[in-house]
Amino acid sequence: MSNPTHPPAHSPAHAPAHPHPPTEERRLTLVEVIEALATEGLVDAAEAARFKQERRYFKGDAHPLTVIAEQRWKSALPPNRLLDLDALTQWLAGWSGLDYLHIDPLKINFTAVTEVMSIAYATRFRILPVEVKAHEVVIATAEPWQRAWEAELKPILRKEIRRVICNPDDIARFQVEFYNLAKSVKGALHKGESTSGISNFEQLVELGKSNKQFDANDQHIVRIVDWLWQYAFEQRASDIHMEPRRELGLVRFRIDGVLHEVYQIPMTVLTAMTSRIKILGRMDVVEKRRPQDGRIKTRTPGGQEVELRLSTLPTAFGEKLVMRIFDPEVLVRDFADLGFSDEDAGRWREMTARPNGIVLVTGPTGSGKTTTLYTTLKHLATPEVNVCTLEDPIEMIEASFNQVQIQSDIGMGFAEGIRALMRQDPDIIMVGEIRDLETADMAIQAALTGHLVLTTLHTNDAPAAITRLLDLGVPAYLLQSTLLGVMAQRLVRTLCPKCKRAGGLRTEDEIAWQGLVAPWKSTRPSTLYHPVGCLDCRNTGYQGRMGLYEILVMSPEIKKLVTAHTDIASLREQAAREGMKPLRISGARKVAAGLTTIDEIVKVAPPLDSA
Repeated sequence: MSNPTHPPAHSPAHAPAHPHPPTEERRLTLVEVIEALATEGLVDAAEAARFKQERRYFKGDAHPLTVIAEQRWKSALPPNRLLDLDALTQWLAGWSGLDYLHIDPLKINFTAVTEVMSIAYATRFRILPVEVKAHEVVIATAEPWQRAWEAELKPILRKEIRRVICNPDDIARFQVEFYNLAKSVKGALHKGESTSGISNFEQLVELGKSNKQFDANDQHIVRIVDWLWQYAFEQRASDIHMEPRRELGLVRFRIDGVLHEVYQIPMTVLTAMTSRIKILGRMDVVEKRRPQDGRIKTRTPGGQEVELRLSTLPTAFGEKLVMRIFDPEVLVRDFADLGFSDEDAGRWREMTARPNGIVLVTGPTGSGKTTTLYTTLKHLATPEVNVCTLEDPIEMIEASFNQVQIQSDIGMGFAEGIRALMRQDPDIIMVGEIRDLETADMAIQAALTGHLVLTTLHTNDAPAAITRLLDLGVPAYLLQSTLLGVMAQRLVRTLCPKCKRAGGLRTEDEIAWQGLVAPWKSTRPSTLYHPVGCLDCRNTGYQGRMGLYEILVMSPEIKKLVTAHTDIASLREQAAREGMKPLRISGARKVAAGLTTIDEIVKVAPPLDSA
């Protein structure tokens, strides 16, 4: 739930408080709102007069703000912003003298707020409890002149009531969702036991309790799981974490690389949800002592297919489940959408267009290596070539690839997989990761026999990948003859385009910029942008992520430096002379373009003097 605030003083949606609040108990009228907007200069007087004459707008039980928002008018005051429902709601808050609040469903304790009143009562007065404190209950309304319910509730709750103005459509939507969800959780609890999970490492047994486990196919559990996925998709989450504790299970979403605690759910309900998801992922529901992997294909509320990769891990209080959400749009993105500059995209395309050799992508877990490889393979996978992948596990299913799942427990590792693929007449091979000398040797053999091999490695930067392969035991002469190039990458959050703010030329920005680009000589941009926060970006100031790239091409001069005792500093210097931009310089360019911030680059990119 967002903090309640008054609208900004210079916002076109702002208006002074109502001079004489009505004393009678009534709902807002459309005429009243239109006249007030015209008086404040937000709506043209002639337009307001025409609107009042068209009686068709006055039918039905829709809220006045909803009716006006459907007209798609722009404010008559500069900067002439669209008078959408959120802007009108903020105006109503200022006009009525109440705080404005945007309902964030991921920050509301739906179990607590639905105990305040029944759904019938909430629907009757078009209100919704949004926060319960020790001495206060915050209740959302879009009807500032209705207060009778406040006098009725106060003696029953024995707490102060604070009214806030919220979007009327949000109130109607979340009335249904919060109460249905709370009903499902209660229904599930009534069918099972209310103590800790059955399979906990540190089990708590209570005498007199049935210790009955939930049915994972119970309709209540099905509804809760569906709701969890729906909200994860809506909030652009990349991962869902379901974490067991002694009494309560935690649900967290990773959004733009940052984990947000979303809900606390009774442990037994969480256990049943985990079982439900394991069933859908065709995993062994009974086996809870060892990690398992699975996958599910489902649809977003908009009808788009999404793949979920599942991973369970036994912990002290039960099974922890992580669901990785794969965006289907990844496979149709262009390199520019991933964050490649024109120069980087050209160098990368040149490397991957070669008929044979090895191309390495390096970076830590979660740096976007798989996304880069899938996008690259999608561009290379024409009907004329045979593209085969070896993955552990298979991330996304793509019809134009021949994808092979690594299964080490039956002796099918990366090295064995490459050996088998060599007999499958491949043109392009993608190896999920080089983990040992045997896999590296097989990848090199594939490259020597006329195949293009794309694979990943875990190193800090591009030059370090060469020394890492030498440390594994790969002979220098084989690297000289097979390695085409290395690309290191990271992911950084991008500034929200709707609320980012130009910060001018502050001294602290100057110091930070010099720390970012030193010892490279780089001209300071005239303006740096900073995060602010708005509804679109969940008040974080950031929305989405993009890549930083450092591309090393194996030129004849670089090959001469690859020896059994390669000096990595010499490699970096030569690569820089040939056009390789370090990750921090790649990031500095994104900062100068107003796409991200210095703090984001410093957080993920290694320093220039120790890359």
